[in-house]
Amino acid sequence: MSNPILKVENLHVNFNTYAGTVQAIRDVSFDLNEGETLAIVGESGSGKSVTTKTLMGLNAKNAVIPDNSRLIFKDKNLLELKEEEWQHVRGNEIAMIFQDPMTSLDPTMKIGHQIAEPLVKHRGMKEKEALARALELMKGVGIPDAEEHINDYPHQWSGGMRQRAVIAIALAADPEILIADEPTTALDVTIQAQILNLMKELQKESNSSIIFITHDLGVVAGMANRVAVMYAGKIVEYGTVDEIFFNPQHPYTWGLLNSMPTTDTEEGSLQAIPGTPPDLLEPPVGDAFAARNQYALAIDSREEPPFFKVSETHYAATWLLDERAPKVTPPRQILNRWAHWQELQGQEA
Repeated sequence: MSNPILKVENLHVNFNTYAGTVQAIRDVSFDLNEGETLAIVGESGSGKSVTTKTLMGLNAKNAVIPDNSRLIFKDKNLLELKEEEWQHVRGNEIAMIFQDPMTSLDPTMKIGHQIAEPLVKHRGMKEKEALARALELMKGVGIPDAEEHINDYPHQWSGGMRQRAVIAIALAADPEILIADEPTTALDVTIQAQILNLMKELQKESNSSIIFITHDLGVVAGMANRVAVMYAGKIVEYGTVDEIFFNPQHPYTWGLLNSMPTTDTEEGSLQAIPGTPPDLLEPPVGDAFAARNQYALAIDSREEPPFFKVSETHYAATWLLDERAPKVTPPRQILNRWAHWQELQGQEA
């Protein structure tokens, strides 16, 4: 998985509002390799969904993207596409599974026809042929008795079944990149596990690349190859899934992990991150996380930290990694993760 199929470079997305300019995405860069799953995690309002909507050309009209931002896919900058060109890319080469299937599906259109629609538009199939393929897709995503339900409407299905239908629509044209924007948020835990397993199985079959957006690190552990942690419109830590879970370096990542229950969690030991994310109408000077960070240094309120290299695949934007920074003792749960990381490294050696 060393061949990038997508490169995001210096992405900025601003929204002009009556209150002023909201700097929703602030200099985000990452790449996506063929056949891998990249998870983007962070609290609500961190910029995850705006990033993915930008990748689909679906931002609101008041969005402004500077000329130096680049989204390179197949040697072309997606940000330079006209709407008619986006029509070929969207749903065909890059597809998206949205967060709420009930608002993603057309309530007045039969589900079978909604799954067939991308095949008619992007593959030029006749309606009868497209519906036959839609039936195969319904079976492929685990919809029982598909023949009996191909003419059902969305309101006749449960949340889990509607989400399977949305996945079938996204996969209909065999996209090279699949963007999943919190696709299991509205589902119960049992159905959530089924949907995640389904996505992993389908990815193996098609070798597609997935960008998985979530605030649930528990989901990330079983889905992702690499993880980008976002805060206040920026990526603050970036690494393999093992590096982020067992060798986290940014205090924000520590906070996210400490708020997630595990099999080792002791009663009453979960800790919420204090405070709230900053107002991106006027982003703070320096490190945006400083006001919520008990480990903040004086420089955090003056200067934004650069990315420090932890390994060839792991980077974190925190002044704590500067060689001049004082040593701090992270929470006990993080120390336990670091100890486990050392064990993993010893086993590999």
